[in-house]
This record gives sequence, structure tokens and C-alpha cells, in this order.
Amino acid sequence: MGLITFENEFSVAVPPAKLFKVYCLETDTLIPKILPQAITSSEIIEGNGGPGTIRKVTFVEGKGLTYVKQKIETIDEENFAYSFSLVESNVWMEGVEKVIFEHKFVPTPEGGSICKRTSKYYIKDGAEIKEDQIKKDGKKTEGLFKAVEAYFLANPDA
Repeated sequence: MGLITFENEFSVAVPPAKLFKVYCLETDTLIPKILPQAITSSEIIEGNGGPGTIRKVTFVEGKGLTYVKQKIETIDEENFAYSFSLVESNVWMEGVEKVIFEHKFVPTPEGGSICKRTSKYYIKDGAEIKEDQIKKDGKKTEGLFKAVEAYFLANPDA
């Protein structure tokens, strides 16, 4: 089995505690509200929201990707760290054994956050995955955080 690791980080003008709460703890309610043009729903289908929980995210039609199932691996509220594995998807999973996404939200002096994300793609023997696709997925995640940022800048009391 091969491993492709991709690391990226980006700044978000939202404090780590608030960003962690939206992305890690209240995903099911807030993310579809913030990104209705991309995400139809997010729901826990197994578990209680802690490690081991399975979440299904359903995307709007016409985007190619219709759903993903994520397994929460770790939640560290004290250090604003969160990881999940992608366990099922309707696209590109045939060559991938599993994918683990690790996130850490670090405060900036200006009161915002730096999101540090590590993506680990475990590739099945003999399969080929293009690193361009992985980088493209990272850009989509950055777009999600920028949408969260825009939401909170427009709704500071939310």
C-alpha cells in the first residue's frame, strides 16, 4: 500500500474556538446552512458525535460527488484538533484504501486562525491516484473555510 501525504494551511479571520465548533461540533446544523449551494445535508448515521461516529454528508446534485461518509477519529476540544477518515464516497475511492484528514486550528495574533490540515491518502496496491486531484480537494476545503469566514463576518453574533 502506498501513502500520499499532502499538507496545507490557510488563514481564516475566525477565532479557533468558533471555527472548531462549526467545523467539528456543529457541522450537521451549520455547514449546510452556510453552504447551501454545495451541501444538502450533514447527519450522524451512527454514534454519538464522538470518536467512532459515522457522519454522512450529502452534496447538491450536478457536482459529481453526491455523498461522503466520514468516521470521526479524534476530537480534542482543548487543543482545537480534529481528525476524520473518509470511509465511503460515490467517486474516486476505487484506488484508495482510506483517507485521513487531520485538522488543527491555531490562533493568530489578529484574533483569527490558521487551519493546518494534513491529508493522508492510503493507496491500494497497484492503483494510481493523481496528486493534482488531492491538491484540488485541498482547495475545496479552503473554500469551505472561507465560506465559514464570510458567514461569521456577515453574522458576528452567530
